[in-house]
Amino acid sequence: MAETIGGLSPFSISNVRRFIAFRLFFNARFYYPVFTILFLDLGLTLAQFAILNTAWALTIVALEVPSGALADSIGRRRLLILSGCLMTVEMSLLAFAPRGNPDLLFAALLANRIFSGAAEAAASGADEALAYDSLKDAGLSDCWSRVLEVQMRIQSLGYVVVMILGAAVYDPVLVGRVIRVIGWQGEITSGDTLRLPVYLTLIMAVATLGVTLRMEEARRGTSTGCGISEACRSSFSEAFHMTVRAGKWILWTPFALFAILTGLLFDHVIRMVVTLSSQYYRLIGFPEATFGLIGSGLALLGVFVPRLARELVKWKSARFNALLMFGITLVALHGMALAVPWLGLLPVVLLFCVMIMMNFFVSHYLNEITESHQRATVLSFKGLSYNLAYGGIGILYSLLVSALGRAGGDAMPGAVPGSQDLAFVQSLMWFPYYFMAGFAALALFARKWTGRERDRREASRPRD
Repeated sequence: MAETIGGLSPFSISNVRRFIAFRLFFNARFYYPVFTILFLDLGLTLAQFAILNTAWALTIVALEVPSGALADSIGRRRLLILSGCLMTVEMSLLAFAPRGNPDLLFAALLANRIFSGAAEAAASGADEALAYDSLKDAGLSDCWSRVLEVQMRIQSLGYVVVMILGAAVYDPVLVGRVIRVIGWQGEITSGDTLRLPVYLTLIMAVATLGVTLRMEEARRGTSTGCGISEACRSSFSEAFHMTVRAGKWILWTPFALFAILTGLLFDHVIRMVVTLSSQYYRLIGFPEATFGLIGSGLALLGVFVPRLARELVKWKSARFNALLMFGITLVALHGMALAVPWLGLLPVVLLFCVMIMMNFFVSHYLNEITESHQRATVLSFKGLSYNLAYGGIGILYSLLVSALGRAGGDAMPGAVPGSQDLAFVQSLMWFPYYFMAGFAALALFARKWTGRERDRREASRPRD
């Protein structure tokens, strides 16, 4: 049963319900289970696929913060509608890209990746800001943790369906069996099922756009000295100045700065490990046919972990929660480095739990201390920092694997000397030490910054 304040439930607010629906539909990407092989089966080379992913990441990095500032200046609803439009165009390009002409195919899919990155950037921060301010207008901002819990649980259940159904409709043998049950006797080929996950995602894109069109702009206060007037609210110049102001606010608000930096540390390390998960599953003895089931099982963690995170936010300090995540992550990274057959899946489960808790904690703490007029911009700074850190660790990891591959080393269980498996196993041993170094640097920085703030307050205190 939903918690209420003064008899009013947070889920009685239309923008809150539509925020949950938006997150569900926007992230229901049925092609994710077959993402790489879909693009290769369409006719791309692996090198072209890598170029497309780079274009996607660069688009997000370039547009992340400007889109947040625009959301704060011209309205969050407008940015979310733009995101829905971009997603619809993105999926239409993928659904109808021609296969006969390799150059035209690559151009269409490059446009798909650019529109996809732009859609991600437009949505980032604006959806949370709109939902949180709608709660704040109703006097229900204390219910944000409850909304986050429900949103994460629903999205996780949706992800389970997406993983299973997306992989199922891509398999021509399985689809053929299903349609024969209903009486159709034709032959189904891989060409027939190639884009079925894409068509399903296109339907989700249209649903996403429909949800955003029904959203309503929340009222937003203007802080003293902000200087945002109605006349310049739609100005790109104002969006630029808002970006600068939000950046300065983050730098001079220790709790906001360390919330983002802490989230950045956990996010980029765990995301890098998750990116390598399929190779790790193979290494510890799981057949490829089980990867989709493992992904679905991990998604179910999102049904239960947000409730735990909500209780931790309620009863424990931010420092305690950060140290708890640090301990669990360190144990999990060391566990993965051992690469124990079958049991090696347990550390992955722990890392997924930490990832869910971290997203919950950072969203809760940042929204709690950020003023409405710059909420989307601040959240976009968070997204930008996460993506930059993830890109950085990706480069470092590629250099590490190349160096390990050239150096060789002692053979390990499950790895053939001189093979990619050996370099991969050895690379896992570096993650715990990299993570510990990052956490130590963050703790030292926090201590020095806190001491500097304390000294500044002491210096400004009136003397008798």
